[in-house]
Amino acid sequence: MSQAMTALKHWVTAADEAEYATLPEGTVSLTVTHNHLKAQFWSLKFEMHQTIASVKDKCYKHTGTPAEHQALVLKSGGATVAVMEDDSRMLGFYSPASGMELHVVDRDPHSMARNGGLEDVSQVKKYEMSWEEYDKRKGTLRDYAREQRKKDPSFKFFPKPKEEGEPGADRPDVESKECVEHISVGSRCEVKPGSRRGEVAFIGQITTLSPGYWIGVRFDEPVGKGDGTRMGVSYFDCEPKYGAFVRPYNVEVGDFPPRDIFDELSDSDEDGEGGAAGGG
Repeated sequence: MSQAMTALKHWVTAADEAEYATLPEGTVSLTVTHNHLKAQFWSLKFEMHQTIASVKDKCYKHTGTPAEHQALVLKSGGATVAVMEDDSRMLGFYSPASGMELHVVDRDPHSMARNGGLEDVSQVKKYEMSWEEYDKRKGTLRDYAREQRKKDPSFKFFPKPKEEGEPGADRPDVESKECVEHISVGSRCEVKPGSRRGEVAFIGQITTLSPGYWIGVRFDEPVGKGDGTRMGVSYFDCEPKYGAFVRPYNVEVGDFPPRDIFDELSDSDEDGEGGAAGGG
């Protein structure tokens, strides 16, 4: 086990010895198990002076086995300590200790807990409706779609967005000079997506790309896809992966100086120290 895992184990188990130290006097914490159930009911609290009959009533609420069909066995480390057969005796008569197991034996030959009856959901009969019956119902999604298609035969719940250039598509302007009036070669810029920073190196149209204006950006870091060339034609110079051609609406020009990762880390450290001081 690694040093880190050992430290984690010590941290998790540090208070194990004091687990039951806060229990009131005369109270024990037992784990209740059942011969037909996989579930275990941890740390249930019992009073030493309560009768076995009342213990069975409490176990019934957790296991579903009626008190008259229960046989209780007190165990420790898997070994039997006592069989609690006398319902009139106090729990303390059998000397239970916190951490022990209280095992419930279900003696009902018709118990619902047998063969996973209370835990195996695959045994539960599920309600099923035929497509024909569903089709006749009102107020369903199918009924709603049917009514909408009477108004619009092309109705869909999740229509596919229209592609650029497709009739009716709402796309930004990339063809008029107005879309690039605010951009000039040499301007610092930030490009979407990813807030990538760099410098505008080209403005114009490129015959080997879709019609309209394109902005050539020389990035500060290798976050691009090219080197300023397209199909063998050079539009601007940069190192491989430092360049890209993007649409004007994805470019914001302004005061975007190159990022200094060390300054950012320093700012983060200062913010963390300030937050810690403020939290105190």
